[in-house]
Amino acid sequence: MLAVNIRPNFHFFARSQPLCQQQCLRRSSLLNLRRSRRYLNGSAGPQVSSSLLAADDDPVPSGEGGQKTASAQWKGTLFKMFESAATTFATLLILGLAGYSYHKYYKFLVLQKIEKAFEPGDPVLDLAALDSGVSDTTLDDNASTRWLRQAEQDRIDKVIRGGDRGHYHLLIGEKGTGKSSMLLKAIQKVKGEGIAMLEAHADLEIFRIRLGKALDYEFHEDYIGSLFSIRGPREGATALLDIERAFNKLEKVAAKRRKTLGKPLVLVINSTHLLRDDHDGQDLLELIQQRAEQWAASGLATIVLNSDDYWVYERLKQYSTRMEVLPVLDLDKKQAIGALKQYRSRFYEQEPPPDILEQVYDMVGGRLTFLARVAKSVNMLQECKDIYDMEKTWFLNNNWILGSGMDDDVMDQQKYASAAMVLAKALVNEEKELERTYDPEKGHILPQLPLHKAREIMTRSDFIKDYDHNNIFTIDAQAMVRADSVPMQNAFREICGHPGFEKHLDATLNRIAAIESLGRTRELVAKDLVSGHYQIKGKSDKGNGISVGMQQTEPFEDH
Repeated sequence: MLAVNIRPNFHFFARSQPLCQQQCLRRSSLLNLRRSRRYLNGSAGPQVSSSLLAADDDPVPSGEGGQKTASAQWKGTLFKMFESAATTFATLLILGLAGYSYHKYYKFLVLQKIEKAFEPGDPVLDLAALDSGVSDTTLDDNASTRWLRQAEQDRIDKVIRGGDRGHYHLLIGEKGTGKSSMLLKAIQKVKGEGIAMLEAHADLEIFRIRLGKALDYEFHEDYIGSLFSIRGPREGATALLDIERAFNKLEKVAAKRRKTLGKPLVLVINSTHLLRDDHDGQDLLELIQQRAEQWAASGLATIVLNSDDYWVYERLKQYSTRMEVLPVLDLDKKQAIGALKQYRSRFYEQEPPPDILEQVYDMVGGRLTFLARVAKSVNMLQECKDIYDMEKTWFLNNNWILGSGMDDDVMDQQKYASAAMVLAKALVNEEKELERTYDPEKGHILPQLPLHKAREIMTRSDFIKDYDHNNIFTIDAQAMVRADSVPMQNAFREICGHPGFEKHLDATLNRIAAIESLGRTRELVAKDLVSGHYQIKGKSDKGNGISVGMQQTEPFEDH
């Protein structure tokens, strides 16, 4: 009964009041009825609850009051929509400004780090100081030239300090002639200011990492944009593409530096010959050369390449217009003997006899790495013999021939070895035809052959690059082939002069020719033939008919 009496009275009273009062009364009535529900028991409680819920779910009454209520609801909905849109827009705007600001800051930070990489001081100098056992403060001109100064040092100094513009440079020479040492000395003189140096590598990924270390560039790998589900810069990128990005950043820094200091940056790539002579290595070398040509023309940067092998020069020569080649050769007799005498007197406090110095030069020549080993040895002549034995053993282990009894499975290796022996024999024969092989002032005069002539003698054009890379033969900037060093030429002379060498070489060549002939030969077998006369006819390439007669005198036995 309580629920029945409340519902009509509530509606009657609510319809006669204004809208705001209706809402207030409805809320107060609901609160009072919910409180009174606690004191009711039996069937009254559920009835009251259901009646109140029914009263609360009644539709909005029609008329003027209902229209005002609907209008107010639409206004509230529009306001909420506008509020949500404004909040979303503000959030996106803040995130966009924050992301853009971080992006601009990251770009600025990258360029700043690259600029600091060209400030005085370089990790290469630290390693050189540790290797020499001295600190950076003692690496002055006197310390760096404490026992030898090569003729090419002045030109390299000018290039490193930025005095030679409009060109990029290739240092080429045999292993151990002092190219890297001269570069380090020149960098030490300017304390690494405006210079970055890295070691090349055959793997492009390792080359990329070393380039990034030299330039203090992370290739966007520390960029946190990937946290916002943005595709990372390294995703799908190759090492060559990363190297191109690094050169783009370096170009911006070089342009800024040219405006402020008026000096080009210097990028030194050491051991360029370690790049493979394949598609990847050639693409990387082409990329470096394109940048070197462009930067040399604009005066932004100078690239210095250091190589032991000829193929790098041969590859760069095709498209070079601003490349300067600096060959680094062995010391002549006067320089070598003077350096040995100075070193022994300074560090061992003794002056070797002139005849000992003459013998040392006759055995090892003017190769700087050999002279350094001999100068530090107690017994210099014994050290010279050890160097000669090392070079001879290296040559024989890589290129000794097996004679007529070799197996056909090693034919490819024996082709490589026999070609080296044929070329070594040709150089020994060329030495016999020279008017003189020794100059009292300059020293040794090694026999040499043009590159095309050497390939003709070997009957192969591809092996010579491997010989150059393995330091058996060398090819200079004038495309002349000779022994890699004086000890190697002495080894050629001894091996080719051994009794029975020519016969052994001819037997090896004949065996190779026989194996190749067997590979080209096809056997024709006729089965189930009886005694009689047979005739084979053929046709030559010139069109002349060939007829060969065969007479079988004895019948085949039938098994």
